[in-house]
Amino acid sequence: MDVQRKLAILADAAKYDASCASSGSERKDSRDGKGVGSTAPGMGICHSYAPDGRCISLLKILLTNACNFDCLYCVNRASSNVQRARFTVDEVVTLTLDFYRRNYIEGLFLSSGIIKNPDYTMEQVVAVARKLRERHFKGYIHLKTIPEADEALITEAGLYADRLSINIEVPEEASMATLAPEKDVRAIRRTMGRLRLKLDEAREAKKITPRGNVGPRFAPAGQSTQMIIGADAATDQTIISTSANLYGSYKLKRVYYSAFSPIPDSSRALPLRAPPLIREHRLYQADWLMRFYGFDADEIVSADDGMLSLDMDPKLAWALRNRERFPLDVNKASREDLLRVPGFGARAVDRIIATRRISSIRVGDLAKLHIPRNKALPFIVLPDHRPAVHLLDGAHLAARFKPKATQLGFGF
Repeated sequence: MDVQRKLAILADAAKYDASCASSGSERKDSRDGKGVGSTAPGMGICHSYAPDGRCISLLKILLTNACNFDCLYCVNRASSNVQRARFTVDEVVTLTLDFYRRNYIEGLFLSSGIIKNPDYTMEQVVAVARKLRERHFKGYIHLKTIPEADEALITEAGLYADRLSINIEVPEEASMATLAPEKDVRAIRRTMGRLRLKLDEAREAKKITPRGNVGPRFAPAGQSTQMIIGADAATDQTIISTSANLYGSYKLKRVYYSAFSPIPDSSRALPLRAPPLIREHRLYQADWLMRFYGFDADEIVSADDGMLSLDMDPKLAWALRNRERFPLDVNKASREDLLRVPGFGARAVDRIIATRRISSIRVGDLAKLHIPRNKALPFIVLPDHRPAVHLLDGAHLAARFKPKATQLGFGF
């Protein structure tokens, strides 16, 4: 099988992994005028975004889609009737360097099915990263690690990769036992814990390194994970609580949520239909509230059924459940309280605080602060605005802010 055909198969097989991101890379951008870029992705090229908004292209592939494991939710499981392919280490290295030199990509995201055993698979994945660095590849490398692999191999992976990720797969241990019996939740968490210790050690060593010397490098973009949504009966409350635990215990950079997608010849243990994609979107919004807005996991979801509302974003839903906390005086409220106002993003709150040191904020200033006034006005008090009592009625606001399909986003 030629390399082009392998690329088509193994790029398609990698599309189900959502934990592909570039944030945290040490690599500089290309504003030095020495390169040109392409915005048209080819086979295996995915777009990701850095914190500064730059679009970054990554070659996203599997080393192989052959796998000894038989995880029921995975299209590449051992019992799946799909065409199999496998790259050699040198083929991945050559592909990556060729794409990189042509400015098609800025990095590599590499995962793999389990070949022979976890140690052998991890050896192959690490060999790709090592050979790339030996050939002076300065781009971003994200490696999917195998938690059952030897600790020395995972440590070596961190020396070459910018980010390491280990998929937790499903939020509940019981679901893992049913859907992926060869995988061990405790082994996954042990590996996450070891990675956190190594990341902490590298960070501390860097602090005490004498000026002018380069400190130890170990996965500078940290670690991430992915959970599949809708393959089991876990509620959104369970998913969010699991994510909060992962962030707190292992200092993960990101938890990614991937809506379950029905696969050919699937097991009867799986749902017949995929969950609505809006559910995945709401979970990302809830995750944002925990990471950047000071919300606790147990206050985001309504206690009624443990599920996020599909009709409105979770911050607005929280505000409607806690209407006694509003309206809020924008010129006096604390940063923590301002972050809970619907329509106020984290950057907008920083602009508010900076502006009110100089002058009082009025309705006419909201547009300058990039705040959607129609969403925010029912919840705030300004010198020239005080909402009527009926505007805080839950049914009224729920109807007013019910989103259209084209209005989904993170504009809290």
